Amino acid sequence: MTDLLCQHEAYLRAFTGRVTAAGDGRVALDRTAFYPTGGGQPHDTGMLRFAHGQAAVTDVRKEGDLVWHSLDGPLPEVGAEVDGEIDWDRRHALMRTHTALHVLCGVIWNEWGRAVTGGNMEPLSARMDFEFDPLPEGFGPRVEELVNTELAAGRPVEVSFIPRGEAVLDEALIRTKVNLVPDSVAEIRVVDIVGLDKQADGGTHVRSTGEVGRIRVVKTESKGKAFKRIRIEVLD
Repeated sequence: MTDLLCQHEAYLRAFTGRVTAAGDGRVALDRTAFYPTGGGQPHDTGMLRFAHGQAAVTDVRKEGDLVWHSLDGPLPEVGAEVDGEIDWDRRHALMRTHTALHVLCGVIWNEWGRAVTGGNMEPLSARMDFEFDPLPEGFGPRVEELVNTELAAGRPVEVSFIPRGEAVLDEALIRTKVNLVPDSVAEIRVVDIVGLDKQADGGTHVRSTGEVGRIRVVKTESKGKAFKRIRIEVLD
């Protein structure tokens, strides 16, 4: 089983781990700070250094209990100790983007009572889908104004782990489909933008909305009945 260090400390840039499996140009580690692709957030990149060389981490995937790191370079042997370093600029951009999306979710839920139905992100750009039919008049500029107000408010962003049974009873989490988390998961990781939005979430986030910067609504699109898409970019 790989210990996902980034679940507890998103600001961890470097770590030491040990190779537990290797093959096909990738290695699994007993612990890692690299975020594996999932939940709409792409994987981290960076470097692994070891006794007989180093290799760039080009992809990170979670398969079962293991996190696999695809490498561009030599593979360390099973049992070898490695020093990992993530590409911090990419990670921090994704953290800012992910937190911005949660603020967007909170604003739209509080203002219009609409839950998110899907989304995806890249560093400093993202899209999110909602059930609107049609979009309210002046929706894009109004959302941009409301989100930027919340970002400027510097709300704390807190991460906690709560028992599954407690999570499914929390009305603030029901709309995020906690029930879709496998029954085998005993604890639910919760990201709480204090006073605005609380969601079951496995991604990395900044410590305060003030660290995000500002957002710009790039485009709103209709993808069909009750299927509207918002595209944003994150600005310094």
